[in-house]
This record gives sequence, C-alpha cells and structure tokens, in this order.
Amino acid sequence: MQVRIARQTGQLDTVVAFYGDRLGLPEIARFTGHDGYDGVMFDLPGTGAHLEFTATTHVDPPRPHVEDLLVLYLGDRETVDQLVARSGADPVASANPYWDEVGVTITDPDGFRVVLVAGSWGG
Repeated sequence: MQVRIARQTGQLDTVVAFYGDRLGLPEIARFTGHDGYDGVMFDLPGTGAHLEFTATTHVDPPRPHVEDLLVLYLGDRETVDQLVARSGADPVASANPYWDEVGVTITDPDGFRVVLVAGSWGG
C-alpha cells in the first residue's frame, strides 16, 4: 500500500514555501492545469508517504479545526527548535495537551496545525 495525503489550499505558493522551504520537505512533483487543478507533492522522508497540496477555483478550500493535525516525528528537540525558528510560525497551544508535552504545535499559512515532535513514534 502507498499513502498520499491531499489537501486543497487557496494560497498554493505560500503553502508550498512553508512546507518546502521552511519545514524542509522535499518536493517530488508539481503539476498545473490538470482538469482545473494545480498542485505540488512533497515526500515525507522515511515514510513512503506523500503530502499533496492542490488549488482550484471550482471548490472552496477546507477550514481548519483545532483537531486537524499533521504530526511529524523529528527525533530530537534540537531539530524541532530549528524548524520552529525556520518556519516563522509562532507556537500555539494544542487542544490535546499531550502534543504540548511531546512537541511544539505551529500553524501553516492556511491555519492548519502541524505538530513537530521531539521523538519517534514507537507504534
């Protein structure tokens, strides 16, 4: 099985800069004008999964909710701190206090929450 997580945005260039330039996810594909959609896909290193952002004019982008989380396990606190600083995003309190205990939550340009965890997931 392969996994791709896809989400629509109303500001593709800004979101792509956030995830690619600021969080350092490698861009693996880009497309324009595909049945009315433009998009960019990022690799989630070490997972075999991809993160895709699309933009179109015929569907409104989703609205964020405090429990919509993208959780990235980064391995150590130094990496978390570096990415928080590079992201330019201010940390926000998580709705679930567990995430504040194990990492830092920031928001992407669309207001969706990204949790940067200073550890690895043990399953």
